Amino acid sequence: MDIQQNGRMADAVRNNAEWCAALCRAHGITGEWGPRAWTSPRRTPLYYPDAVTLAPGARAGDIVPLIDAAPGASVKDSFATLDLTADGFGVLFDARWIHRPAPGPGTGGWEPVRTAEELAAWELAWSDGEGGGLFPPALLEEDAHTFLAARDADGRTVAGAVASTSGPVVGVSNLFAADGGLDAAWAGCLDALARHRPGLDVVGYESGDDLDAAVRAGFAPVGELRIWLLR
Repeated sequence: MDIQQNGRMADAVRNNAEWCAALCRAHGITGEWGPRAWTSPRRTPLYYPDAVTLAPGARAGDIVPLIDAAPGASVKDSFATLDLTADGFGVLFDARWIHRPAPGPGTGGWEPVRTAEELAAWELAWSDGEGGGLFPPALLEEDAHTFLAARDADGRTVAGAVASTSGPVVGVSNLFAADGGLDAAWAGCLDALARHRPGLDVVGYESGDDLDAAVRAGFAPVGELRIWLLR
């Protein structure tokens, strides 16, 4: 991995860790930032890790003693360098960090979510109608993190994403399209970033078909990550 690619991966790792920490804060959970990992002493919300490694040299001892290591605990191994099998963890999935240069000006369409009611509608669309309160309204007060939504002629949310700004990049997570059209969703999201986060390179992580769609949208894989789950 060359120096530029290594730097892009580092930006993506830190950006994603800061989004995970922000979501936990919104749930009243304060994590700890260490030199090798961000860890949460309390169980984190559904789909979010109890720890995120911040350096390739992180080891199990930097993580497992600092989290609620009971069944269901998960670790985001940001550099795919850990081996947590001796601690009872198994690999849930592998993915790739992605990066693309800042998008150019677009024509509009997607807009930020601004109210608790709009956020609830966004989550219903994202979760295919299940809702559940994973994204508390307190997140709307986090200036670095913005929920973006596309709405149809009737005002219903039909696509969206989370945009998280840190340093020289904006990270995209939770991208969805109600009709499954990821290519159009990426186009709309990147257009919104050009207007609301201009000049920032874009990072994130994806796997499988979602990774293929991101590559078609101009992203390049810049590193591997792995999610571990304690069953």
